[in-house]
Amino acid sequence: MNLFRLRGSSSVVSAMAEELGSSASASTATSSSSSSWAKTRSLWPSILRWIPTSTNHIIAAEKRLLSLVKTPYVVEQVNIGSGPPGSKIRWFRSTSDEPRFINTVTFESKEDSPTLVMVHGYGASQGFFFRNFDALASRFKIIAIDQLGWGGSSRPDFTCKSTEETEAWFIDSFEEWRKAKNLSNFILLGHSFGGYVAAKYALKHPEHVQHLILVGPAGFSSESDSKSEWLTKFRATWKGAVLNHLWESNFTPQKVIRGIGPFGPDLVRRYTTARFGSYSTGEVLAEGESKLLTDYVYHTLAAKASGELCLKYIFSFGAFARMPLLQSASEWKVPTTFIYGFQDWMNYQGAQEARQHMKVPCEIIRVPQGGHFVFIDNPTGFHSAMFYACRRYISPNPENEHLPEDLALA
Repeated sequence: MNLFRLRGSSSVVSAMAEELGSSASASTATSSSSSSWAKTRSLWPSILRWIPTSTNHIIAAEKRLLSLVKTPYVVEQVNIGSGPPGSKIRWFRSTSDEPRFINTVTFESKEDSPTLVMVHGYGASQGFFFRNFDALASRFKIIAIDQLGWGGSSRPDFTCKSTEETEAWFIDSFEEWRKAKNLSNFILLGHSFGGYVAAKYALKHPEHVQHLILVGPAGFSSESDSKSEWLTKFRATWKGAVLNHLWESNFTPQKVIRGIGPFGPDLVRRYTTARFGSYSTGEVLAEGESKLLTDYVYHTLAAKASGELCLKYIFSFGAFARMPLLQSASEWKVPTTFIYGFQDWMNYQGAQEARQHMKVPCEIIRVPQGGHFVFIDNPTGFHSAMFYACRRYISPNPENEHLPEDLALA
């Protein structure tokens, strides 16, 4: 009997719609005046709006993308409250006591399957793993989330002013989500910036993480590395100076999408069809997959700016971490597996250097025909890497498991 179904709370959707209303058309609001305005705007055809998106668009786009997944699932908005327990400062340094929510998708699984929590990267959302849910759900209980300020999660005003505050935004909101879900002893996977967050979380709360999987993680190298000499030279050029100024001004790619209004969907389409089509390093998206992913990506990028504004506080220009994970490698307490595509622009040598300082088991697996989005480029290879990385949790005889021939250890 199928006990899993897609579900959502209308009250939660209404609250989220209010949050997005400042930068996108909202269908619900809390005051009579804003409610009247929202009703008026909801009558406008999307094509007549400068930014043709809304909360309902995000939720609908997610549902359409996940229609490609055969495994039954449940969608829920997990309440993480209005601020960290015992703190006089609310999560978001706002005047609102309104609770915030983490968009969470849980997939049906076999009884006693180990729990795998999946955290997306910068400019992405949990739907980016759509090619992986079915295969991974055969071995794990999959829970995929949208980080605070991304995708279908709450998008509060981002008012962090330092690297420490910005890290706390993501780490503490994830911890409140974990408490609300009553999870412990789970496998934590993070991709790119999500890998940075997952690693920082595991450093702060190692007691809850059984195994850490970092897929093309950001944040291991710093600007002081010798490899950044090219950046110093580039900054000396006028182009480098302009780009560095934009970075420090927190000018994000999402602002471009919003700025061009109704032309945004076409720009996103050009990107997705190129990155996962003609320029793919592996298995290109089918036409239907490409259309659904494009639609999903546009609506998640064009919505209200929130979590995206973390960029300049976490990384300096060139994507070098301001507080590199390499500096904390000796403090690692959780067994870790790194997974990189052969063509990933994130350099796996940073993981090799970190491993030298770690006092816990650490493996580095490389997957052929895969770039930074290795789980989209080569899903079969990625799944093989995942099953090998987690062999001690999913195999009755882990000592007899061998690395698949098409994968490589670094």
